[in-house]
Amino acid sequence: MLVFWLFRVTLQNLSSINSSIPCINRYYHSCRDVYTSNIRIGKLCRAGKMDLGRKLFDEMPTRDVVSWNAVITGYWKNGYIVESKRLFDLMPIRNVVSWNSMIAGCVENGRIDAAFVYFSEMPEKNIASWNVMISGFIRHRRIEEAVKLFEQMPRRNVISYTAMIDGYAQKGDIKKARDLFESMPGRNEVSWTVMISAYVESDQVDEAREVFGRMPYKNVVAMTAMITGYCKEGKMEDARMLFEEIQSRDDVSFNAMITGYAQNGRGEEALRLLVDMIRSRLRPDQYTLVSILAACSSLASLTQGKQTHALVFKNRFDTHVSVGNALITMYSKCGCLTDFEAAFEHISCPNIVSWNTIIAAFAQHGLYEKALCFFKKIELHGIEPDGITFLSMVKESLYWFDSMKNNYNLAPRSEHYACLIDILGRSGHVENAYKMILKMPFEADLGVWGSLLAGCRFSLNIELAELAAQQIMKLDPKNSGAYVMLSNIYAASNLWRKVTEVRRLMKENQVKKQTAFSWMEINNIVHYFVGGDASHLAIPEIHMVIVQLYSQMKGTEDIA
Repeated sequence: MLVFWLFRVTLQNLSSINSSIPCINRYYHSCRDVYTSNIRIGKLCRAGKMDLGRKLFDEMPTRDVVSWNAVITGYWKNGYIVESKRLFDLMPIRNVVSWNSMIAGCVENGRIDAAFVYFSEMPEKNIASWNVMISGFIRHRRIEEAVKLFEQMPRRNVISYTAMIDGYAQKGDIKKARDLFESMPGRNEVSWTVMISAYVESDQVDEAREVFGRMPYKNVVAMTAMITGYCKEGKMEDARMLFEEIQSRDDVSFNAMITGYAQNGRGEEALRLLVDMIRSRLRPDQYTLVSILAACSSLASLTQGKQTHALVFKNRFDTHVSVGNALITMYSKCGCLTDFEAAFEHISCPNIVSWNTIIAAFAQHGLYEKALCFFKKIELHGIEPDGITFLSMVKESLYWFDSMKNNYNLAPRSEHYACLIDILGRSGHVENAYKMILKMPFEADLGVWGSLLAGCRFSLNIELAELAAQQIMKLDPKNSGAYVMLSNIYAASNLWRKVTEVRRLMKENQVKKQTAFSWMEINNIVHYFVGGDASHLAIPEIHMVIVQLYSQMKGTEDIA
């Protein structure tokens, strides 16, 4: 009987299972369809095809929370934050990922207050929720609010600590950043890199080096940050040594080294490193090209500048504003007037720096009418001029100098006064220039007194020249330029005893005249010439040509 009963029960169970198999199959296929659709929605959203992603979402007979999250995240990642919020409000069931996604979306789209509202309304928060909100406040430079949240966190991880270290660094409170860094229970590569970068950004390179030395594994980002620090201090050999230690160099590490060379007046090395970068199959970006153009400007190398311009076109950066500004400067330094104006015209959306650069270029080449014309165009384009704009235009007239204060409420700086005093001196109004110095709202600096002294060359005003030179020597006793300029003014006035006296003073005060130097480019090679240096290979030929020219000049003088 027992065997019969067991057999009957088994048959009943099998019958029950068989009857439920179609349901199980339907459920399995439904789950599989949802899973497949979710993957397709994610791919469409990541590709920016939101219309197709939403269409597939709407056509799904069954959706889960992952389906909703995929479309919500896709919307805000593609800039459609309003649509993202609408869909979020329609969600039947939300999980913590849904809330975190909306907070991140609001932060990403600049709606930090809306992000905090969602954060406050969350029924349950995880550590990622806190981290997203704290990072959002820091990103929008609301550091105090980030600190409050950090202190309220029930539990913290390495991301929380690293975000706050970055926040303190942005605020300029490096001590608190370091204290928090030292109190971390554990650190990752990002933590070390953020601390090193904080020191470099605040020009505390020695401290950055100390932290870098303790870093257990030095990644390319940390090494690049240290390269930037070394370049800031002009320690180019240390920077290059570290650069060579990077096993897998990226465009950022190349850019840091190239920029360092350009900013430290080592343009040829910057150009050579660009060749290495291209050979490494890395594509120069706008930051690379801006630095290379700066190097060409410092070398006044038109050939290299034009080659770089070709690279700009090849990589389609000719309309990029920062690259365009660098092109204007390069062509201006090389004296190519039509080219720097053409470079300006190619910029798609010129900013105030673009306008300032083109106006300064015209002014430096004495094209004041052009400079004034472009100055008038600034306001027509709806751009407000700033102090740098007037630094070039102050040479045009005193009217614009007064307009700077009266019409635009901009306080002239020392550079503006120096520029105006320079033009007054050059035009023979050195007494008016001195009167302007006396009326300045702050003490005159080296630049102002230097402009006055330079202006005295044109009118040979000995009294004001001596006064200006004395002021410069008070501010900078070792300034050889003031002694040389005063000596030249005395010589031009045939006051030879005074010339001898200036030379005696220079000797007594151990002031040495800065060595003169010049350079020129021949066949893509820049040749440097330094006063008193006869190391150039072509010195004998150069001397011979100079003797010939001198003889010709003497002959011309005799004929006259």
